[in-house]
Amino acid sequence: MNDNGPVRYKVAEAARLAGVSASTLRLWESQGLVVPGRSETGHRQYSADDVARLKRISWYRVERGLNPAAIREALESEEPSADGAEASQDTGLGRKLRSLRHANGKTLDQVAGDIGVTSSTLSTLERTSQGVSFKTLHDLAEYYGTTVSRLSGEESGDVPVLVRAGEWRKWPETTPGVTVQLLAEGRRMMDCHRFVLAPGAASEGAYRHEGEEFMHVLSGRLELVLDGDQFFDLGPGDSLYFESRRDHSWRNRHDGETVLLWINTPPTF
Repeated sequence: MNDNGPVRYKVAEAARLAGVSASTLRLWESQGLVVPGRSETGHRQYSADDVARLKRISWYRVERGLNPAAIREALESEEPSADGAEASQDTGLGRKLRSLRHANGKTLDQVAGDIGVTSSTLSTLERTSQGVSFKTLHDLAEYYGTTVSRLSGEESGDVPVLVRAGEWRKWPETTPGVTVQLLAEGRRMMDCHRFVLAPGAASEGAYRHEGEEFMHVLSGRLELVLDGDQFFDLGPGDSLYFESRRDHSWRNRHDGETVLLWINTPPTF
């Protein structure tokens, strides 16, 4: 435990407090019922809220006899709408995805199976707006008949005509190492973004959609792959224009950040 911050419990401690075995905790994690944090060395760390959640899971399992999918749905129905001070843009995307899933009458297991991810990954995304690849985020938007830009809140709030340098609003950071900054907001004919990619950041798979897109590298190096067999190594000052319906994937090949301008038209991403 850390005396200088929130209390964190190891697996054995959290299991004891919840009245279950450590192996049960690992099983529940694999089922997407609870997703503990990780220490810098990769060890599981459970917060006080996690322990409270574990106790609720145990109660639903023992007293109500619910299966994992039903327990997840029951826990979701208990979650507040996050209207307090801790509510943020990040949690908004997860709530939108959960609302879309409920509106479509789907369970976590059904959606996860349909798009090819684990239920625990989808559960984490809906609760924290984090933890998925860029490709998975795109696949979810397509699954629900919307776009990543809309899910990320580009069309909400006031729409400024002028965006000053360094004052870019950001998408929720769902994908580790990928920061997307808005260069223009609102319902436009183009999605105009500034991508900042950490070393090793990648789409983690190919995706496609309608429209056309243009990218211009400001710094670093980007590898873009079209149709699985056309490789483009882009450096500072390089530009690329292609049809969005072609499968495309990408990764930062630089040992530092790669920054690029990326424009989609019409706004189908």
